[in-house]
Amino acid sequence: MLNKLDMLTIGGLAKAAGVHVETIRYYQRRGLLTEPERPPGGIRRYGAADIDRLTFVKTAQQLGFSLDEVGNLLRLEDGTHCQEASELAEHKLRDVREKLDRLQQIEKALSDMVARCHAQQGKVTCPLIASLHVGIGKA
Repeated sequence: MLNKLDMLTIGGLAKAAGVHVETIRYYQRRGLLTEPERPPGGIRRYGAADIDRLTFVKTAQQLGFSLDEVGNLLRLEDGTHCQEASELAEHKLRDVREKLDRLQQIEKALSDMVARCHAQQGKVTCPLIASLHVGIGKA
């Protein structure tokens, strides 16, 4: 017996997964989600497995994986490729750590610029604007 989750239209699937209909269509074009057959004179129907697949894609994206990387993870999802999935995650972790390092450098530079702005009194050239003209690390 089919339940309500096995009889969803694309709009119902979008609502159940918390995405837009166009997101589903885009994922279908990218091969991340299959497009069910349309019965003669009928409407395509989606089910719980499609909600699960969309959840997988959105969760992976929230962890910073690109759609290409998500596609690679989906190809490994049978559970027998844990080592390969781990390698993809390790690579993503390195990327995240590099981004964090760059963000910390940006935070320090902006903090220094703001501190110089607050230290200035009177009608002088803004140190922040001047620093942007000179370049980071040169001012």
